[in-house]
Amino acid sequence: FDPTVGGIKREGSGKDGGSDVAVRSALLSAVLCCNTTISKVKDPETGDEKWEPKGNSSEAPIVVAATKIGLDQSITKDYRRVLEIPFSSSRKMMLTVSDVSGRERLCQGGMELLAGTKLLSVCKGAPNFILDYCTEQLMEDGSTTQMTEQDKQQVLDIVDKYSSKALRVLAIAVRTFEAMPFDTNNDDLTTDQKFEACRTNLKLMGLVASIDPDRDGVPQSVLAARGAGIRVVMITGDYLKTAIAIAYNVNILQPSDDEALAAVDCARLRPDGQYLSHSDMDVLTSSVRVFARAKPEDKL
Repeated sequence: FDPTVGGIKREGSGKDGGSDVAVRSALLSAVLCCNTTISKVKDPETGDEKWEPKGNSSEAPIVVAATKIGLDQSITKDYRRVLEIPFSSSRKMMLTVSDVSGRERLCQGGMELLAGTKLLSVCKGAPNFILDYCTEQLMEDGSTTQMTEQDKQQVLDIVDKYSSKALRVLAIAVRTFEAMPFDTNNDDLTTDQKFEACRTNLKLMGLVASIDPDRDGVPQSVLAARGAGIRVVMITGDYLKTAIAIAYNVNILQPSDDEALAAVDCARLRPDGQYLSHSDMDVLTSSVRVFARAKPEDKL
């Protein structure tokens, strides 16, 4: 988590990408939708100093990457947060609205903001969910173009590519407003209604991918359990391909397994919104060892 080591490189050429408009805009947007901080702490045993995150493990790499290009976590103080809707298993994303009034650009070296822009809504979460609400995309040079279904499929292909490497991928998308898209004086509005109002016609800023290393001893413990005749099952909210890759890493899945039978998206448990019958559920769960994109109610 040391933000002083390494940097942002362009794929292929290896050139510095930290000054790219799209990179700076995407990372600043992502940081505005994070609550995690990183700081130096001293190891009580060795006395050595090291960087540690405080907060969500999925947000820490975002904060580190942003700091590497000069967007220190303290920058968020310049963008007053006026609304926060936390991540939930049903929404599959977190949303914040920040004050960007008086700015011509999102940040130094970032994308231009339309005249009159006062608020920036940022969504951070599952790419397949966020893409459903995207109508535009930020291009490499900072321009904006309409987002087609073909564009969305290309993004999902990239998500699959990184997910198959056990990387957790998040999408970052934004929408600018001149004023809140709902009546702030209406106390009867629910969180979901505010969420829906701020989530429409989004612009995809980019994707962020990170790895959450396996805990020490987990692969060995899974093998020991299998050797004792215990069937180990993983239930996770991760994307299916990410879950499969992690399951291989920790020995829950074996090279000889048929992924189509051994790993499923939890949507299979509830086709058409209704859960399978007990008998059909027993048949499915008897062979599956990885359940991905699970909701809390799926675990019951």
